[in-house]
Amino acid sequence: MARRERQYTVLATQSTPALIIYLIDVSGSMGMEMEGERRIDIVRTALLTAIKQMVFRSTKGSRIAGRYRLAILAYSDDVYDLLGGVKSIDEVARTGALPELVPLKFTDTAKAFARAEQILLEELPGMDNCPAPLICHMTDGAHTGEDPEPIAKRIMEMAVPDGHVLIENIFITDTVADEALKDAKRWKGYLPDTPLQDEYLRKLRNMSSILPESYRDMVLESSYSLERGTVMLLPGTSTELVGLGLQMSAATPIR
Repeated sequence: MARRERQYTVLATQSTPALIIYLIDVSGSMGMEMEGERRIDIVRTALLTAIKQMVFRSTKGSRIAGRYRLAILAYSDDVYDLLGGVKSIDEVARTGALPELVPLKFTDTAKAFARAEQILLEELPGMDNCPAPLICHMTDGAHTGEDPEPIAKRIMEMAVPDGHVLIENIFITDTVADEALKDAKRWKGYLPDTPLQDEYLRKLRNMSSILPESYRDMVLESSYSLERGTVMLLPGTSTELVGLGLQMSAATPIR
């Protein structure tokens, strides 16, 4: 059966929830400081804020509707499931705070994307009426082990009628030299042909989806300026840009 044009406009509801898979690099360098905080703590705070945003967007009266389903995977040389499987947002809200994120050693990004791929293979057959899933990957350095790009490209070919699986990357770093990043509200984002000096930033761009207009609309409502056609890649050079990336991950249209 032919699929309709993919617009990423299917609304997340309790019966058609959005699936978001978070991949969090917990390698040793995530213990380094940025703006006076450890990178790992900045990520954890931003992730908790995104979860609160999802709870708010899912609340009807005094009840939390299951408009989102989450998997949260931390990875170093292995992958650690922080929720014990895919959980609905109301289940996540009832569990309280997330486990502490402890920096370990290596950065086996391919292993993390392989685990996300397995989750998608299990979940996609029942998601034809749901919004396209999204993977939000947060890292602060080049991978160790195998190249994750081929796995990411396979994932980006997976689809439901609403659209292909989206991948967003947040590169937490203080080494990207870009004058435009000094004012996050006015930053236009990266286009597929924007010149990038950092080799790993270029690789992450190859692993990033184009930002759907339905997602961009919500970001614009928060007074950011990402332009049409930008990729879902943010250089996390500040807590504000890390927060923007997490906000973007939860920007699925809802009803």
